[in-house]
Amino acid sequence: MGIESAKVAELKQFIDGCKSNPSILHNPSLGFFKTYLLSLGARLPPKPEMDSVGDNMSDTEEKVDAKRADLSREDEDDIVESDIELDNTDVVEPDDDPPQKMGNPSVEVTEEQQDAAQEAKSKAMDAISEGKLEEAVHQLTEAIMLNPHSAILYATRGSAFIKLKKPNAAIHDADTALKINPDSSKGYKIRGLARAMLGLWEEAASDLHVASKLDYDEEIAVALKKVEPNAHKIEEHRRKYERLWKQKAQKRVELERQRQAEAQVQETLSALKDGQVIGIHSTGELEKKLSAASTTSRLTILYFTATWCGPCRVISPVFTSLAEKYPKIVFLKVDIDEGRDVAARYNISSVPTFFFLKNGKEVDSMAGADKSSLERKIAQHAGSL
Repeated sequence: MGIESAKVAELKQFIDGCKSNPSILHNPSLGFFKTYLLSLGARLPPKPEMDSVGDNMSDTEEKVDAKRADLSREDEDDIVESDIELDNTDVVEPDDDPPQKMGNPSVEVTEEQQDAAQEAKSKAMDAISEGKLEEAVHQLTEAIMLNPHSAILYATRGSAFIKLKKPNAAIHDADTALKINPDSSKGYKIRGLARAMLGLWEEAASDLHVASKLDYDEEIAVALKKVEPNAHKIEEHRRKYERLWKQKAQKRVELERQRQAEAQVQETLSALKDGQVIGIHSTGELEKKLSAASTTSRLTILYFTATWCGPCRVISPVFTSLAEKYPKIVFLKVDIDEGRDVAARYNISSVPTFFFLKNGKEVDSMAGADKSSLERKIAQHAGSL
């Protein structure tokens, strides 16, 4: 089979390029040729070490990976809330007695029943003064059954339950008193005292403050002196950890943003094909590569060539070898017959022509196949990065 003389000349130029720079053979795009040579028993020179630019980039990537790992571990750490030092000296175990008798709020109460209920209440107050608390509860229960519409009767029985250290029963009576009369100062007072006995400091403080506003008395003031410090500690503790959880949530958002940014950088780097010449066939392709190069702050060399151009055939292997030598520079190649829109954009009138771009903007250019000038300009602009 005959081979065109032009093809033979190109092959000879390629072989000359391999002789002057054997590292070309390690270009991944020439893997098929390398395999063929080895099958013939050829001995290839060792693959050159990565240049300092590549080493630095590798170090940077390792640092990014390490930072990502640290952030991930930090994100996995849970916030362990510390204990709060509270004054629980008067806190009691919750009472679990059967529910006390409650009156029927739907019944109509006669004057005689109201009088009888008042008499039973008086007996209860006498019993309380004598320390007979169970008797007082019994008399107050009788009064409630006679007049279930009286908020004061429920609140008074609740006070007796407080003295018996039965806070749940007291809360039940206080709740009923407040349903009957939402402005019952004694209802709020009894419920606040009962909640304090259960260690419900914030709820107790709230009830006692309302009671104090409705009808202040000294007992409420004494109770608040005990309740408020504990309630404030709990509130400060809650605010502290709400702030910490908010900061943790913000850190998660920032971590995710960093992960996405790093993923975008990695995707960009993979698109730039370190150490290889990337063919460009349209302005769309060119814009993507220039954007990727700008994102990673890389110098870009845009080389315009043509298959029928003799000087291009001489400089093309050199361009390929320079791509291997400077793997962190983006080497782009445009055949003007295939990428006519790209060539028109840069007003190409002769080939080979080279444009040097940073952040998508032209910083230098040269025409012709002068190897020394090309490499000198590359070194010049690479050094200013």
